[in-house]
Amino acid sequence: MRHFPKLLSSQIGFDVAQTMLEGFNHHYRNFCAAAARARECFEARDWRSLQQLARERIASYDDRVRECVVALEDEYDAESIDDEVWEQIKLHYIGLLTTHRQPECAETFFNSVCCKILHRSYFNNDFIFVRPAISTEYIENDEPAAKPTYRAYYPGKDGLAATLARIVTNFQLETPFEDLGRDVDCVMRAMLDTFGVVEPRPNFQIHTLASLFFRNKSAYIVGRIINGDLLAPFVVPIRHTDDGKLALDTVLLRTDQLLILFSFSHSYFLVDMEVPSAYVEFLRTIMPRKAKGEIYTSLGLQKQGKNLFYRDLLHHLSHSSDQFIAAPGIRGMVMIVFMLPSFPYVFKVIKDSFPAPKETTREQVEEKYQLVKRHDRLGRLADTLEYSSVALPIARLDEALVRELETLAPSMIEYEGDNLVIRHLYIERRMVPLNIWLQNGSDEEVEHGIREYGNAVKDLMRANIFPGDMLYKNFGVTRHGRVVFYDYDEIEYLTECNVRAVPEPVHEEDELSSEPWYSVGPRDIFPETFRTFLLGDTRVRRYFLEHHADFFDPALWQENKARLLAGEVPDCFPYDVEVRFSARYPECFAPLDKADKADEADDTDETNVRAA
Repeated sequence: MRHFPKLLSSQIGFDVAQTMLEGFNHHYRNFCAAAARARECFEARDWRSLQQLARERIASYDDRVRECVVALEDEYDAESIDDEVWEQIKLHYIGLLTTHRQPECAETFFNSVCCKILHRSYFNNDFIFVRPAISTEYIENDEPAAKPTYRAYYPGKDGLAATLARIVTNFQLETPFEDLGRDVDCVMRAMLDTFGVVEPRPNFQIHTLASLFFRNKSAYIVGRIINGDLLAPFVVPIRHTDDGKLALDTVLLRTDQLLILFSFSHSYFLVDMEVPSAYVEFLRTIMPRKAKGEIYTSLGLQKQGKNLFYRDLLHHLSHSSDQFIAAPGIRGMVMIVFMLPSFPYVFKVIKDSFPAPKETTREQVEEKYQLVKRHDRLGRLADTLEYSSVALPIARLDEALVRELETLAPSMIEYEGDNLVIRHLYIERRMVPLNIWLQNGSDEEVEHGIREYGNAVKDLMRANIFPGDMLYKNFGVTRHGRVVFYDYDEIEYLTECNVRAVPEPVHEEDELSSEPWYSVGPRDIFPETFRTFLLGDTRVRRYFLEHHADFFDPALWQENKARLLAGEVPDCFPYDVEVRFSARYPECFAPLDKADKADEADDTDETNVRAA
C-alpha cells in the first residue's frame, strides 16, 4: 500500500469520500427518476415500459457501484491506498452525511464500493459501516418547496366523503376517474363493514404517504387511520377501467392484507422518496412485525435491505446457540439447502456438479436466479438475497452439514480461523415445502394446498414463466397460506417453450414402453404427462381434478402463450379478488337502464340549476 503525508492523506481522504458520495447521489437521482417515469407509464397504460423500468432500476445500483470503483481506481489507484487514508475516507464520508436525506443508503453504497476494492479481511473492521454511523430518526426534507413525508387529513372538519375524495384528487393524476363519488361510497361501506359504527374521537385523522406506489398495473395510496386507540392501515389501489379511466379498486384495512402486498414474493414498488427512512418508519406503524430490511427491499432499495438483513443475522447469531442444519424435505440435485431453526430463512449453496438427468452449469443456475430477480414475480416467485464471502462460525455448523458442504460444494467454501467462509450463497424466506404440507395435512389443508398450487402455476404461466420442475417439493407454503415457487434452475420463459399434445401411439406396445414413442425437444412441454407425477395421491388427485381439471390440457398453456406473444400484460391482484369493489358491491357497478339514465340526467340538471 502507498503511504501519504498526513495533510495529503486527509485531502485524498476527503476527495475519495466526495467521489463516493457523488456516485451514490447519481444512483439515487436515477432511483427517483424511475418513480417519476413510472407515474407517466401508469397514466399512459404503458405496462411494458413499466416492467422494463423496474428491471433497469434493479441493475442500476450495481452499474453505479462499478462506475465509482473505476473512477477511484483511475484517479487514486484505490487498491494501493493505505489504512490511514481509508480511515480518513470514512471519517470524511460521515461528515458529508450529517445533513444528507438518505444517509443509511449512502452508507450501504460506501460498503458496496469498499468491498469491490478491499480484501475480505477488511470487511468487518473500521473501514466500512458495520453499524450505522448516522441516525435516520426525524429526517425531513426541509427544502421550501418540498412535500412532507405524509399528509394529514381531518374528516371531522369536512366530512368523511369529502376527505376521502380530497385524498385521491391531491395526487393530481391527469387521467379522469370513471366515478369517484361511487368509489368513495364503496370505501366508506368497506370501512363500516370492517370497523362497524365508530365514534369519531378528537384525534380522528387519516395520514397518507405523499407519493404513490407503482407496481404491475396499479398505483397505491398508502396510509393509516388514527381514531382514539385505533391505528389501522389505509391502502387504496387505483386501476384503469376498460375504457381507460381510473377507479378505486378496493381498500385494504387489515395488517395481514398489507403483509401480502409487501411480501417477498412480489416485485418491488416504484416510489419517489426523498427520505426513505421516514417511509419505512411510517410503514412499520401499520406493519410492526415486518423487519426494516424487508420494507426497504419492497420499496426497491434491495441493497439496503440486504445490508440490514445481514446485520439482523449477525445480531441473531450473537443471541442464539442453535446450529445450522440441513433443511427438512427431499434433497435437491442442484442446491445444498440448510437453515438455522431459530431464524426464519433458508441458505442455499450451488453444488459443484449435478447428477443426471440434470444438464446445467453453475453459470446457468445463477442466470436463472437473476432472471427471477428482474422478472415481475406476481406474488408467486420467492425473492432471494444473494451474498458473497459469508463467514459462519464453525462451532454453529452441524457436523453432517459441514461434511455435505465439503463433499458436494468444496469450491464454494474455505476455512478462515474459527469461521467457514461460503463464497456464494442465496438466502430465502423459509416456507413449508408443499410436498410435506400435502403429506401431513388434513383434507381441508390438502384441498387448499392443491388449489393454491394450481393457481400459482397458472399465475406463473400468465407471467411468462414455465417452472420446469413442477414437483411439489419445489413449491412452498408461506405463513399466509400462499403457494410460492422457489426452485429456479429449470425455469424458462413460456413463450420460448413448445407446448405439445402427446401424439397417438403408432403401436399398442408403445404405451407400455418406459421411453416415449415420440420425439422430445429440449423445450417441449407435454401438459398431459404432468398427471403421472402430480396425481399419485388419492386425496391430491380428487382435489386437483375438482379445482384444476384444465391444468393438463395443452390448450390452456397454448392460449396463455398466445396472449403473451400478442403483447398482453396480465392483471395481478395482491389481495383476494372478492374484496374488489366490483365483486364486493356489484350493485354499485350495475349498468343503468334507459329510465335510470333519464332520471339521473334530470337530477343532474336540477342540481346544476340550484348551483346556478
